[in-house]
Amino acid sequence: MTRARRITAAFGISDATWARHANPWAGWARLTIQPLVALAFWSPLWIGKWGLVAIGAAFAWALLNPRIFSPPRRWDAWMTRGVLGERLWRERATTPVLVHHRLAPGILDGTATVGTLVATYGVLRASASATLAGLAIATIAKLLFIDRMVRLHQDMTKERE
Repeated sequence: MTRARRITAAFGISDATWARHANPWAGWARLTIQPLVALAFWSPLWIGKWGLVAIGAAFAWALLNPRIFSPPRRWDAWMTRGVLGERLWRERATTPVLVHHRLAPGILDGTATVGTLVATYGVLRASASATLAGLAIATIAKLLFIDRMVRLHQDMTKERE
């Protein structure tokens, strides 16, 4: 089982959840999760113990996001196609992806992970510059990953036609 499939299983993402996850509003709203989590972990510096509420709310948002939006009305939005491509990518152990799509997603996912680690370091050290740099790296890598998933989806669905 790939790391991506383990994450999907851990979050309990069903077919219905994937459909909601594909709503472009859900996709764009997901980009707020890492900054909100970072901000929440900084919040005890400003609001003391109430920061725990902010941390809980940030994690609740991460869990609720793929579930609170309705499935998209149209399936041709860039973000929607990116999520559909991501689902194909996560299922690559059972449905192999095209050869030219095998390397870049892993590199971009790894880069996003490095960005997240830098942001985490920044939060733990209360370093605004490290936190912002890490968030920027992670967000840019995630957007490039989504773009790659759009292309993967286009190529894989052409193959089926």
